[in-house]
Amino acid sequence: MPYFGYAKGDKKDEPRVLIRARVCADAIEAAGADRVVTMDLHSPQIQGFFKKSVDHLYAIPVLCEALDELKLKDVVAVAPDAGFAKQVRKYAGRLKDSVAIGDKIRCGHDEKAEIITIIGDVKGRDAVITDDFTITCNTLADIARVLKDKGANRIVACVSHLLLDSRGIEVLEKSAIELLLSTDTVPNLEAQKSKRIRIVSAAGLFADTVKRIHHRESVSVLFEDLYN
Repeated sequence: MPYFGYAKGDKKDEPRVLIRARVCADAIEAAGADRVVTMDLHSPQIQGFFKKSVDHLYAIPVLCEALDELKLKDVVAVAPDAGFAKQVRKYAGRLKDSVAIGDKIRCGHDEKAEIITIIGDVKGRDAVITDDFTITCNTLADIARVLKDKGANRIVACVSHLLLDSRGIEVLEKSAIELLLSTDTVPNLEAQKSKRIRIVSAAGLFADTVKRIHHRESVSVLFEDLYN
């Protein structure tokens, strides 16, 4: 299951509602699944919603290979908020760069957030914004604007799952983001309409994982450089 679609429903966020990710996990197991392979869950604790074994893969290796081709200089990896800081450090370790974090606040009860400032040195540097997925591209575009205001040079974004619709692509096209990289965990025909989007395949990573599971070999060795 390359993309676990109910991952944002990982907690009870309003009265008299179910924890949707838990319900989905129960349904998958009730249907007969005895092992789950997925990539970059929105909340890692969702693994605990399953009683069966879960292999949690990372898109970082395949996305960083694509980043290497861009020949970025003096790179800084940027998290959209403090909640993603742990994940962005994995990018920084793989790219051998430093980290900056967006200071984000939510003024209402909806999903809209505002980037106040960037914590970290980005002036004169190429920035790589990282996130697990994007739907509207608003957060990525907002943080790219602040990065430009802070003096960043080239700005690239990386997401594990691309959920953009046509409105999101319009936001991307008007933003300071030079290129948006994502894997093919979610088929997205709209992405083909934008020259600012590049899709890289995660099929090889999933194939290696399934092969290792079949032969009872370690899956974690595929991500050894992320744990150093």
